[in-house]
Amino acid sequence: MLDLTTDVAELTAALVDTRSESGDEKALADAVESALAALPHLTVARDGDAVVARTDLGRERRVVIAGHLDTVPIVDNVPSYVDGDRLYGCGTSDMKAGVAVQLKLAALVVEPIHDVTYVFYDNEEVDASRNGLLRLSRNHPESLAGDFAILMEPTDGVIEGGCQGTMRVDVRTSGKRAHSARSWMGENAIHKAGEVLDVLRAYTPRRPEVEGLTFHEGLNAVFVEGGVAGNVIPDECVIRVNYRYAPDLSPADAEAHLREVFAGFELTVTDSAAPARPGLDDPSAAAFVAAVGEGRARAKFGWTDVSRFSELGVPAVNYGPGDPMLAHTRDEYAKISRIREAEERMVAWLTGRR
Repeated sequence: MLDLTTDVAELTAALVDTRSESGDEKALADAVESALAALPHLTVARDGDAVVARTDLGRERRVVIAGHLDTVPIVDNVPSYVDGDRLYGCGTSDMKAGVAVQLKLAALVVEPIHDVTYVFYDNEEVDASRNGLLRLSRNHPESLAGDFAILMEPTDGVIEGGCQGTMRVDVRTSGKRAHSARSWMGENAIHKAGEVLDVLRAYTPRRPEVEGLTFHEGLNAVFVEGGVAGNVIPDECVIRVNYRYAPDLSPADAEAHLREVFAGFELTVTDSAAPARPGLDDPSAAAFVAAVGEGRARAKFGWTDVSRFSELGVPAVNYGPGDPMLAHTRDEYAKISRIREAEERMVAWLTGRR
């Protein structure tokens, strides 16, 4: 059982101590559903191991506050423990500290100035096809409807607008197979891969400004595969390249750019996820930045589920008390002071206090 009246740091510890590795979130989803169902001002629904709770006060605007329940695999870092201002344990930063803040908001703010939908979902840390938010968008798109959304991803207490897009492509070089004792009879595809690497070494990433935020792109080889046997000149080599691009480009724009960069090489797109624009000019987003971020926001370097909200036409930002640099590490922790600060700021925002 989760006690939503307890201190937010203690609630974070309780969440951490309830194992919820991707695909094994049921126990935690059950506990979250039970705790929220006891709150009379909320309507609670369940889809698999995703829980959605909402107010229906007839407010002019609705905000969605979302966070994932799952963690990466545990590596001897559960149960949680406290050392000074640090709460250690798997998922403390990514993102059970943020989920604890969500739960406290759901319990404490009975009459928010906006109607609120709280979304707790499963399978964020694994393949996109299993993502609980994606499943909700297909099964119950109305559950994600709103005028503005906040994803409680770890940002170390700084609002991060939008997110980068990501695209992976295979750049293929071809040759002619031959016996390595008579290498001049063949054409080495691995040697040709050097031309692709030359392109990457010479590439200058863009740093565009999008809606007042500066994004920093990246284009990097992340995998190389080639070779047949120790005595064979290879006739094929594949260089897998990951492109992280700013939200002023669409996936089609990104693909066109890569085909231009690697002109003359065979290129195949193997994976793609769209970016999200910051959307900070939305009235609710601007009010959130002013109240919670003290007027400050920065670009999100990486891809997050704000992209899913963007595809639904809902402006969204990332904001959470965890430190993204600690996510997925053995010594993952969240600062207790930062968790309490996030709760305090978001309660003030949802109640209209300053």
